[in-house]
Amino acid sequence: MGGGIAQVLALTGAHVALADVSGHVAQSNYERLLTESEDFSANGLFPEGATDILRETLWPAEDVEQAVRNAAVIEEAVPEVLEIKSDILSRISAAAAPDAIIGSNTSTISIGALAKAVQNPGRFLGIHFSNPAPFIPGVEIIPHEGTDASAVEAARQLVQDCGKSRAVVKDVTGFVPNRLQYALSREAVRVVEEGIATVEGVDTVVRTTFGFRLPFFGPFAIADMAGLDVYNFSYKSLQAAFPDEFAPPRILTDLVEQGRLGTKSGGGFLNIPSERIPDLAAYRNKAYVRLQKPLEELGPPPVD
Repeated sequence: MGGGIAQVLALTGAHVALADVSGHVAQSNYERLLTESEDFSANGLFPEGATDILRETLWPAEDVEQAVRNAAVIEEAVPEVLEIKSDILSRISAAAAPDAIIGSNTSTISIGALAKAVQNPGRFLGIHFSNPAPFIPGVEIIPHEGTDASAVEAARQLVQDCGKSRAVVKDVTGFVPNRLQYALSREAVRVVEEGIATVEGVDTVVRTTFGFRLPFFGPFAIADMAGLDVYNFSYKSLQAAFPDEFAPPRILTDLVEQGRLGTKSGGGFLNIPSERIPDLAAYRNKAYVRLQKPLEELGPPPVD
């Protein structure tokens, strides 16, 4: 993750130092990132000339202290162990300029808990890229209760400069993508354990049904287009079989009671003017057809 994030940042033209457990390892990673970049460029995944940019903007540091000494923004991406992260964040904040922004790429550990290891914790927050960082477009920005507004704005600008999408979310366990991702993973495993479908069957259903919509629409837009009355009924049907897990959410039932049923009524979770609904439907249909074409060109993934 750290190497991929370094590539993303360095391709903006920023000067990026790599630090690892030793200068030797940092040098090895630097060379690996250049080799990767050449391969990515050859396959059209990085722009032409990307490797030359990285040669000018990336450099391997002897240690963490050297890497952060003159940095304006620092991103920590060590293993997901509280003690390891706390130790490295303590070293970073002791060696960095007092106003340097410090971000963590943690995917599950509380930002507030990590902030205890940081001097001047107002400059600390989560900046969570997803793997592989060069190719996944979304980044979570996660302030803790004491994060300064200026640090949040600096992180937003950094992510924008990288050409990424960003969302500011609260500091809770799992944040947003992992909370949603692992909810799906939990149910997928249960479906297999209960003999409802095979592993291959679940993967096929997810990627070719509701998962097919997700590059274009989030769950709230999808619900609005399906109809919130339909969702409410479906929740009640599931509740009959799974009473502790699928009770209709209060926010959903409130909207249905108000007659806000999604696009069919002009308002639901989102407010979509009725005159825009034909455009939305046309976009949706075009998007799904166009997505199918590159999938056919790529062919099936190389998994059994």
